[in-house]
Amino acid sequence: MYGRYGNDQLGNALLILYLVLAVLHLLTRWHILSVFLLADAVWMLFRCFSRNIPARRRENEAFLRIWRKITGFFTLTYNRLRDCRTHVYHKCPHCRATLRLPRRRGEHTVRCPRCGDSFSMKVHFGKE
Repeated sequence: MYGRYGNDQLGNALLILYLVLAVLHLLTRWHILSVFLLADAVWMLFRCFSRNIPARRRENEAFLRIWRKITGFFTLTYNRLRDCRTHVYHKCPHCRATLRLPRRRGEHTVRCPRCGDSFSMKVHFGKE
């Protein structure tokens, strides 16, 4: 494996996809899945044994950008549900960063840590 790219996060995702497709193929016996299984295996092995390391690294970085957006959405949703009694989440109107603010009734002035702008927001509890 000297000089070869090896395995990375995209390779792990391809392996998991292969295993899911293999189980699905065993349960359904759809022949089209065997084509996808073969394509996934070829792509996975091609990436693993490739000598073009910069290209494989760029592919992995592009995959991780997409993966972080997906996992970030679910993490933010989980945090919002967990903190719903003590904190509010609000977007900065200038840089669109999501801010976690303590829940206190009334009008507040908030300073965004990312862009430094200040804005005012009103916190409500329930129906008012």
